[in-house]
Amino acid sequence: MDLFRSDPVAQPLAARLRPANLDEYVGQEHLLARGKPLREALEQGALHSMIFWGPPGVGKTTLARLLAQFCDAHFETVSAVLAGVKEIRHAVEIAKQQAGQYGRRTILFVDEVHRFNKSQQDAFLPYVEDGTLIFIGATTENPSFELNNALLSRARVYVLKSLDEAALRKLVNRALSEERGLGKRQLHVGDEAFQMLMAAADGDGRRMLNFLENASDLAEDGGEIGVELLQSLLGDSRRRFDKGGEAFYDQISALHKSVRGSNPNGALYWFARMLDGGCDPLYIARRVVRMASEDIGNADPRALSLCLAAWDVQERLGSPEGELAVAQAITYLACAPKSNAVYMGFKTALREAGEHGSLEVPLHLRNAPTKLMKQLGYGDEYRYAHDEPDAYAAGEDYFPDNLEPRPYYQPVPRGLELKIGEKLKHLAELDRKSPRQRRKS
Repeated sequence: MDLFRSDPVAQPLAARLRPANLDEYVGQEHLLARGKPLREALEQGALHSMIFWGPPGVGKTTLARLLAQFCDAHFETVSAVLAGVKEIRHAVEIAKQQAGQYGRRTILFVDEVHRFNKSQQDAFLPYVEDGTLIFIGATTENPSFELNNALLSRARVYVLKSLDEAALRKLVNRALSEERGLGKRQLHVGDEAFQMLMAAADGDGRRMLNFLENASDLAEDGGEIGVELLQSLLGDSRRRFDKGGEAFYDQISALHKSVRGSNPNGALYWFARMLDGGCDPLYIARRVVRMASEDIGNADPRALSLCLAAWDVQERLGSPEGELAVAQAITYLACAPKSNAVYMGFKTALREAGEHGSLEVPLHLRNAPTKLMKQLGYGDEYRYAHDEPDAYAAGEDYFPDNLEPRPYYQPVPRGLELKIGEKLKHLAELDRKSPRQRRKS
């Protein structure tokens, strides 16, 4: 029985070319080649619950079907986009019937499993635990964030990768040569045209075959699918970029870490990748302002002003002038001296403010705008710094009475903070020499 092709004429090319067995499956050699973990488990009959995590079009659904076929297991599928607990219970009943009547195991494949909420995910647990069904979930999102720990602990996660050039070329060759594909039409695709298809597909095999099929509709039998035809067909095909998804956070992380690592070339590449994928430049501009404070700080205070100016240019002028200004800011940050002293000091201060509760402001630091406040001692003994030598009140205390002074801000010996650090050391020496003692409550 053919699990995949019920009506070959009506099916799209990608469906017609679905592999009939594991040996025809393209890609994921790190899991399925001889001696690799998933292949070994299958050949030993150790079928288990699992999560397939990978980008679209890399064969998650097809692989699940092939596993069922390889292990002679009944295959049930539900989509988390459309299904709920009712559909899960129905699949469980079918699994029980298959086990009771035919002695067959059941694989329940859940596509887009990350779209199920916590209670829906919990509904699988007892049936996975008692062996009623073997659970296989497919997701494009990081399972660590999207799936319950209880479900993750019962399923092994397999990472599926984007299809590389060799895998995509194999798909195209199969499509052009096999009768179930486009073989009868004797079409040809040159190297340059293939490179265009591959770039547009961006590692997505289904997308590659869809492009190829669309192009074949415009080509003559026995002819070539050429560059001009593909240019008119593909237009501006965006690379993979799912706002709010795993790729989004991976790429902004790569941009930020390239800046932090003082690598302007890497930073420009990831900036370009995000723009190419359709990211809003204003989002990047906002993140760049954050980088200026977090990773450069007072080592070069001009960085923050430059990033704010770039954000302003992006808002005022849009593309492409604004993007060039943001690129200028990114390269400046990457080349600037680095300091996270402000960032680390602020984080520590926030933590301690929460830990120590509502400590009173010392009287000498309080404002005294009324006569009553003055009578209560507000502002007593406050030393106006501008009246002191070098405009510094040596030995003065600015912390609550019950909290020892903390060195939250510790400048690094780079950029302007080198000078700031020298000044703070000088002021600390003046404090040590000051005869004034710390105030006591």
